[in-house]
Amino acid sequence: MKLPRRTLLHLAAGAAALPAVSRIAWAQGYPSRPVRIVVGVTAGSASDIIARLMGQWLSERLRQPFVIENRPGAGTNVAAEAVVRSAPDGYTLLLVTAANAINTSLYEKLSFNLSRDIAPVAAISREPNVVVVNPSVPTRTVPEFIAYAKANPGKLNMASPGNGSTPHVTGELFKMMTGINMVHVPYRSVAAGITDMLSGQVQVTFGTAASTIAYIRAGTLRALAVTTATRSEALPDLPTIAEFVPGYEASAWFGVGAPRNTPTEIVNKLNTEINACLADPSLKARLADLGGITLAGSPADFARLIVEETAKWAKVVKFSGVKAE
Repeated sequence: MKLPRRTLLHLAAGAAALPAVSRIAWAQGYPSRPVRIVVGVTAGSASDIIARLMGQWLSERLRQPFVIENRPGAGTNVAAEAVVRSAPDGYTLLLVTAANAINTSLYEKLSFNLSRDIAPVAAISREPNVVVVNPSVPTRTVPEFIAYAKANPGKLNMASPGNGSTPHVTGELFKMMTGINMVHVPYRSVAAGITDMLSGQVQVTFGTAASTIAYIRAGTLRALAVTTATRSEALPDLPTIAEFVPGYEASAWFGVGAPRNTPTEIVNKLNTEINACLADPSLKARLADLGGITLAGSPADFARLIVEETAKWAKVVKFSGVKAE
C-alpha cells in the first residue's frame, strides 16, 4: 500500500521528535534514585557545609536523597576526576569551587579539563574570606597588620588548607599587592589549620567565613577584614581589605557541575531547582549567617564566573610561583 506524501511527512516528523520527547520525559522523571554530590575536601569545611545545605534542600524539593560524598585529595582534583569519569546521567554531581579554577593553572598536568569536562549547572553562593589572626598578634587593623609584617619579615606564619587552596592564593594576592613577607604553612585540612591558629603555632589565615565565623564571634580569633569588594552582612563591622589596599578582591564561591554530555534537560531542571532553593528566605538567611550571598543564575552565568576566576588566579599563581603539592 502506498501512503500519501502528507502521511509520510507526518510519520517522519514524529519519528524525528521521539528522541527529544524521550529526553524530556526522562528529565521529568529525574531523579528516580539517590544523587551524589562529590565534595573535594573533608567534612566540616566551608565546601562541605554548603554542599550539605544544598543537598538537604534539594532532597526536600525533589524527594530523593542528595548524598554528600567527601573525596579529598590533590587539592580537590580527586573529586573532580571522579565526577568527570562518572556516567553523564545527573546522578553524580560535583561541588565546583574556586579551588577548581585555581587548579587549572596550579597543576601542570591534569587528566581532565575543567571547562571541557564539567558542565556548569548553577552557582550557589559567594562568601568572603576573612583575615584572621591569633590574639597574640598585636594588630587590630589592616594597616597595623601590614606595618607589623613589614617590621617582622618572615616571622608571621600563614595557615591554609594546602598549596593552591582558596585561603592560600587569597593570602598570596595580599602579599603580592602589599609587598609583605609571610611564611605559608599548608595543612591537610581546614580543621587542622584552625587548631594551630587557636594555639598560636601559626598567626594568620585568610579563611572562609563559614570556617572561621564561630571563632570570631567567640573571640578566640581576631578578624581584621573581609576579602570581598563589599562588606559582609554576617560581619558588618569588619572593613574590606580594599578600603586600605585599593583594587584588592577575593572570595570563595560554590556551585554545582555535572559530567559533560549530561542531558541539557537535566542540567536545566537542576538549575531551576537550585535557583528555587536559593530564592527561599530561610536558605538565604542561613547562607547569610555563614557570610555568603546567593548567586542565582543560569548555567551560562556560572560558566562565565568560572572563566573569569580561572584567568584571575592564573596571574596570582604565576606571580607567586606556587607549586602543587
